[in-house]
Amino acid sequence: MTQPQAAAFIAAHTTLARPALVPEIELYLATEITPIWQATETWLAEKGIEPPFWAFAWPGSQALARLILDGAIPVAGRRVLDFAAGGGLAAIAAARAGAALVEAAEIDPLALAATQLNAGHNGVTVLAAEGDVVGSAARWDTVLAGDVCYEAPMTGHIMPWLRRLAASGTEVLLADPGRAYLPRAGLSPMARFSVPTTRELEDRDQREVTVFRLAG
Repeated sequence: MTQPQAAAFIAAHTTLARPALVPEIELYLATEITPIWQATETWLAEKGIEPPFWAFAWPGSQALARLILDGAIPVAGRRVLDFAAGGGLAAIAAARAGAALVEAAEIDPLALAATQLNAGHNGVTVLAAEGDVVGSAARWDTVLAGDVCYEAPMTGHIMPWLRRLAASGTEVLLADPGRAYLPRAGLSPMARFSVPTTRELEDRDQREVTVFRLAG
């Protein structure tokens, strides 16, 4: 899969739209889950590509992006990682807010392609931190993680690493819309949002998102 092929696929199966909480940023987004899901499976059959989570502006990423653009999460001059970035919404917000360096981490190459396409459309630069960055030594000042505690294995994989980063002095921010596996210890809430969602992804029309600072 080449970058031009991925970009062409994304553009053909999405529509430019603005997330409800962050209308300043325009992204390539799916308007219905079924067509993009089926198209991804057809085009990438037998390639082991993840479902197209990158094609939606998830509530956690919207909350993080809103706080960044409002200045509540200061990122100017800082090195920022958008972990499990999806389509890169929070990363793009950080770049627009003057971060010195922004990386997006994703294990799905199509998500990284979507992030690059979205960043270019918004006139900013976001670098791809390819592969699984969990376990990497601290090289960022701020780590953004939106909606990452949706499965027990994922939570168990990432939380010890995020806590180590926080203990080393990295600001780690978790945005969670009430997922079942969010740990309760060491989280300090800093903001809450009601974020509109789609019934094609969620079981309700809004999600209550809390943004936490993680203690080391």
